[in-house]
Amino acid sequence: MTTQTPKQRKTWLWNLLFLLLGGAVLGLLWLAPPIATPYMPRDEHHAPYFDMPKKEAEKHCFECHGPEMSNPLPKNHPPPYRCLFCHRR
Repeated sequence: MTTQTPKQRKTWLWNLLFLLLGGAVLGLLWLAPPIATPYMPRDEHHAPYFDMPKKEAEKHCFECHGPEMSNPLPKNHPPPYRCLFCHRR
């Protein structure tokens, strides 16, 4: 029968703690909700904005998606000042 030294027990404990923490992180990531926001459409209307920096492209969103425009945002839409923060390209 072999006995472990205190250093071996401490190493074992750290390894076990690392595995438990890694498992907890993976479990939380597994339970995360799916991505819910839609992608920015890849059509002729949105094509010019794919090559622009995000903040520059966001300045043009209200040209079509303003309250009185052809394609307004729904009433329950969050504040629209950072469109490409949620809508990925």
